[in-house]
Parts: sequence; structure tokens; C-alpha cells
Amino acid sequence: MIKTEQVVVNEFTGVRTGKASAALVENIIVEVYDSQMRIRELAGITTPEPRQLVIQPWDANSTHPIEKAIQKANLGLNPAVQGKIIRIFVSRVSTERRQEFVKITKKMAEDGRVAVRHVRRESDGAVEEARARQRHHRGPGKNRPKKICRSSPTNTSPRLTSTFAHKEKEIMTV
Repeated sequence: MIKTEQVVVNEFTGVRTGKASAALVENIIVEVYDSQMRIRELAGITTPEPRQLVIQPWDANSTHPIEKAIQKANLGLNPAVQGKIIRIFVSRVSTERRQEFVKITKKMAEDGRVAVRHVRRESDGAVEEARARQRHHRGPGKNRPKKICRSSPTNTSPRLTSTFAHKEKEIMTV
């Protein structure tokens, strides 16, 4: 369940907030060297200014494939190739677009909650199955197995909710 929460938080970092962040582009898949690789595996990503990203590919031949991948990613970013580096200027985000990003983030949070519920359901099933096996093998007078599975999941949804609230505030900040 904690891993599920971490996946959702990682997805949140890829949502555009109006300021430059390496997380916006680091997981974009690029087709280069006859395979698919993430940008973070092909280049160094820095943010020299609050609204600018600089991508420095380790191999100059991967500059144009990285540029094409960023354009295909449909993030509203326009990469500019300047020699061996790629500069991306992050423009201000309109209020309507910010609201769209909040909706996207809300859907990610809800998907995360559903995934946590699914994991909880699976773990509860595994506990019940273990209890059934123990009932079959134990003799009379033995103690019943303790309930082990409900403490952790009840704390996960509030954490997702607070992370979403923080991200929503970050997105709506101009």
C-alpha cells in the first residue's frame, strides 16, 4: 500500500505547475539507439532559472530524438535546440489550464485510492485464507490469530488526500 502511494506521488511530480521542474520531462520515453529510454537516462536535466529547463544530452546524436519525444509528449512545452543542448522555456499557465491540471491530479489521486482499496482487499483475502488454514490445523483451546491487516490501510487515504491538497495548492499558485 505504501508503494501504491509512492507511485501516485511520483505521478503528481509530472503534472505541470507553472514553474520549471526536471520531473516534467525526466520520464518521457525517447526512441534512440534502437530502443526506448527515459530522458533522465540520456541527458542531464537542470533548471538554471525558475521558468527554464536545460537538457544536456550525453551524446550529441540523441539531441533531436529527445526534442521530438518532448514534442510528442503533448505537455505544451516547446523545446529549442541550441547546439548540443535543449532549452525549454516554461510559459505561464492560464487559470483554465491550471483547473485542467487540478482535474488531472484529482483523477490520479482517485486512481491511487482505488489501487489502495484493491491492495487492501487482496491482503484481507490473504489473511482470511491464512485464518481458514489455521482453523483447520489448530486444536481446541488454541488462541485465535490476531487481526493484522487493517491498521496500515486506514492511514493511507488521508496521506493521499493531503498530498493531493498540497499539489492542488501548488498548481493554483500563480
